[in-house]
Amino acid sequence: MVGGAVRDALLGLPVTERDWVVVGSTPEAMLAQGYQPVGKDFPVFLHPRTHEEYALARTERKTAPGYHGFAFHAAPDVTLEQDLARRDLTINSIATKPISTSGEADFYLKKSVTPDLTQLIDPHGGVADLRAGVLRHVGDAFREDPVRILRLARFAARFPTFTVAPQTLALMRDMVQSGEVAHLVAERVWQELSRGLMADKPSRMFEVLRDCGALAVLLPELNRLWGVPQRADYHPEVDTGVHVMMVLDHSAQRQASLPVRFACLCHDLGKGTTPPDVLPRHIGHEERSLRLLQGVCERWRVPKECRELAEVVAREHSNIHRCGDFSAAALLRLLTRCDAIRRPARFDDVLHACLCDARGRLGFETTPYPQADRLTLALTAACTVATEDIAARALRDLPATPDQAPGARGEAVAQAMQTARQHAIEAALRVGAGHTGTASNT
Repeated sequence: MVGGAVRDALLGLPVTERDWVVVGSTPEAMLAQGYQPVGKDFPVFLHPRTHEEYALARTERKTAPGYHGFAFHAAPDVTLEQDLARRDLTINSIATKPISTSGEADFYLKKSVTPDLTQLIDPHGGVADLRAGVLRHVGDAFREDPVRILRLARFAARFPTFTVAPQTLALMRDMVQSGEVAHLVAERVWQELSRGLMADKPSRMFEVLRDCGALAVLLPELNRLWGVPQRADYHPEVDTGVHVMMVLDHSAQRQASLPVRFACLCHDLGKGTTPPDVLPRHIGHEERSLRLLQGVCERWRVPKECRELAEVVAREHSNIHRCGDFSAAALLRLLTRCDAIRRPARFDDVLHACLCDARGRLGFETTPYPQADRLTLALTAACTVATEDIAARALRDLPATPDQAPGARGEAVAQAMQTARQHAIEAALRVGAGHTGTASNT
């Protein structure tokens, strides 16, 4: 048993995934026992019953820039120590024998096997680094795979009290300067970014990426936010990059979903392109944020759910913050732009991201956010309108004329719906004046 299972057991954390290294075997022997191969040239197999990963002990040699240029050597003569030497971090290069809790018959079945922490194989000092809270590379193999920069940054977000060893940070900077990061494939970048976003303190991932220079290559739109000032009366923390990280960490504290966290990360990208002569104001940054966000999503193939939510938040977060003074008509227009009536669950996520934005400011961490209550009240009212009745009445009242313009019937129905929903919102606001609300995100 190797890697994360051993590491997490040593840290006293739940062991949720188990990885195995098989020494002294061949692909043919694995297939004969019913193991399923993963990939064409990669010596990893899935257990026929537990579907856990079993990898043949291997060495690897870099053959091309980036992540996708490797030649693997897996043979019975490859030792466990050789396999551990090619791993990324010392804390992930610890192995041990497993112990069974339910007998030999199901020895390798999931949940029946735990790491034996009395028989550790630790040739690279991983246990000492776990105790010291240090993220340290194992050896030269780290240099060959730029994905490991992202992995280390992601582990920094998962273990926020851990520090990066100075030698490892220097190596990462050298890898960035040599151009390795520019060769990363979109799927692996998003995979690591998304996992880091879901960690306990996601800002640490971007702090590490920024320290080594990788953030300027992977997300220049985000990297340029540091050093950009905002109005101190609205943002006591002043620095835009600091603000975005506070927003992101607040979303993690609230255990927000991945789409919400991604929206928090990207909501203010446009502030990095504000003309210097108008700082610290950021007029029109919302549309600039939207355009930059779309470029990020294209570059790293961000999933549709994350992209669509982030687009709404980038475009509308300022309007949502200001909605306390909006009339019923203005509230309805905002709800319509957010597609809230058709997609109320997504709009709840929009409000969640905006709440994190409002609280991701120095001294505002627990401030109330009544905007969520007001918009939830307005949306509930708009959704109670009987659409079929309104449509039937609009069509009945529409005069039939020979020269009626094409689409007149549809326009009449749409206008009637708009009027009815506006009236419903007006009535709800009157009844709910002073109402504290029960919005799920407050």
